[in-house]
Amino acid sequence: MSDVVTGDAVVLGLQPARLPSRALAVLIDLVVVWAVYLLVTLGLAVATASLDEAAVTAVSIASFLLILVGAPIAVETLSHGRSLGKLACGLRVVRDDGGPIRFRHALVRGAMGVVEILMTFGVVACVASLVSEQGRRLGDVFAGTLVVRERIPAARALAVPPPPPWLVGRFAGLDLSAVPESLWLEIRQYLTRARELDPAVGRRLAERLADELVARTGTPPPPGVPADAYLAGVVAERQTREARRAFGSAGVAGAPGMPGAAGVPGPAGGAGAVVSGAVGTSGMPAPGFGPPVAPSPVAAPTAAPIVVSPVADVQETTARATGFAPPA
Repeated sequence: MSDVVTGDAVVLGLQPARLPSRALAVLIDLVVVWAVYLLVTLGLAVATASLDEAAVTAVSIASFLLILVGAPIAVETLSHGRSLGKLACGLRVVRDDGGPIRFRHALVRGAMGVVEILMTFGVVACVASLVSEQGRRLGDVFAGTLVVRERIPAARALAVPPPPPWLVGRFAGLDLSAVPESLWLEIRQYLTRARELDPAVGRRLAERLADELVARTGTPPPPGVPADAYLAGVVAERQTREARRAFGSAGVAGAPGMPGAAGVPGPAGGAGAVVSGAVGTSGMPAPGFGPPVAPSPVAAPTAAPIVVSPVADVQETTARATGFAPPA
């Protein structure tokens, strides 16, 4: 993928077209253009049979320039970089910043194409494409364009496994602004393929990624938290923040790590607030506590049924809702 940066400082992941696909597209275009040129030449030869030699030469040069040079320029300009060959191969010509090309870009590419494709039989274009990192020929270099692939096979999307429930919302105050996208990509690839790795190799890789993440955030993981669980918790927190920015707080209410979610402390006295030492509505401990402990196998003695009066029922309901019981 090519990191093309637009004028708005947006990085575009574009896959440049390589020599085989570009050569096939050019071959298709040349076959079509030469077929049209031969048909037009035969028609002009019949139509200009009564003219002198100078007029026939002028008509021949004009037809050559209009069909072999002007037609590709017009097609690329009107189709925004997709000629017949590029359309068949799933290619497109774009600017260096990822935008659509204009007439001046197509004009420079067409003029240079006469030299490096028609006059040298494509040798100069092939050498330039092999030397260039992005597979660009001389016409692309002078015009400031790039040929990219539009049809890319869709990769099978792998979902990032969720973090342990007792880590949800634990990293709400973590500063993630200094973490680069490359590190996020490595962490995501590790989490999606952790089960396919050897346990020892996966553990070392998780520890290395966790150390890099700690170096970027400046906050070490909580004591006793494994490296893979720490990575999953931080990635879940980043996804929650992105969802909050994209959809607003109303669109992610109840999402993992959001105030008001099950087991996540909300504003003081508000919905979703969790009292210290209490258990969240999902049955899991509130953030800041360790993983849930299995209950003791000792059976509790059976207690006698308790009859609750209506007043006591109201007091109990109020106490659960507000955190304190009203006076009797």
